[in-house]
Amino acid sequence: MLSQNFMLEKDPLSLERIRQILVRLEDTIIFDLIERAQFAHNPRIYIRGSFEELRDMKFDGSWLEWFLKEIETFHARARRYTSPDEYPFTSNLPVPVLLPLAFPKILYPNTINANPSILSFYTRSIVPRITRRATLALAAIKRSNGIIGDEEYEDDGNYGSAATIDVEVLQAISKRVHYGKFVSESKFIANPSAFIPHILTPNRAALEALITKPEVERKLLQRLRKKAAIYAQEFSADGDAIVNSHLNGSAKIDVDGVVELYESYIIPLTKEVEVDYLLHRLDGLSQEEIDALTA
Repeated sequence: MLSQNFMLEKDPLSLERIRQILVRLEDTIIFDLIERAQFAHNPRIYIRGSFEELRDMKFDGSWLEWFLKEIETFHARARRYTSPDEYPFTSNLPVPVLLPLAFPKILYPNTINANPSILSFYTRSIVPRITRRATLALAAIKRSNGIIGDEEYEDDGNYGSAATIDVEVLQAISKRVHYGKFVSESKFIANPSAFIPHILTPNRAALEALITKPEVERKLLQRLRKKAAIYAQEFSADGDAIVNSHLNGSAKIDVDGVVELYESYIIPLTKEVEVDYLLHRLDGLSQEEIDALTA
């Protein structure tokens, strides 16, 4: 997982620095999706209460939610979620074993956490699409063994492997989306007078217009498609890419699905986080303090 050392970073709100992090996260997300695509959908792991073993443990959530809880409990004890760019999917986590690091003040205090939305769109829309090839291959194998009908689809039993990769994908998407707060803070401190009237109104549409750069989004999606197409290729024994192997049904990942993930989910949700952050950027400030920001 990509990490930033806020104890050493001289300017964590530099837009160029933020851009570099977001570009690197593209690689992380694509590679994680390629790994998840090797397994079938396994929808059972996303259904709450579907595992008797977990119910016996008095846990009523899904298999994936249990995975998140167990992993994030350990990470919380190691103070992962004290970092300004880390957000858990699980609530009521334990306090860290270690004393907190003295991070520099980067973001304005807020409680915005988009992870419930991320978990929902990932399990409902993204997983079924990126696992389609593995699911169809599984069905063909089951039919050859005389298993037909509902039993031939979706479930290959690799619940642990699938959930392990799901956690990695979710954490990477979460970091990508919540970096919208860094973008908003950077743009706000560069020109607070442009934002303050729309924060006080409040005017979501005007704030979104201030942070939206259509040309940047177009280039992002173009770059993402090129990366996914390269990473989706198969390679020969001597290391050469097999030309157009991502187009003949043997691609490692659904390239259009990766682009859709960003275009329909990650980019819109990031904007929501950016605007929500801005709408709370003046919380607790007196009129005198607000006036000082534009002085």
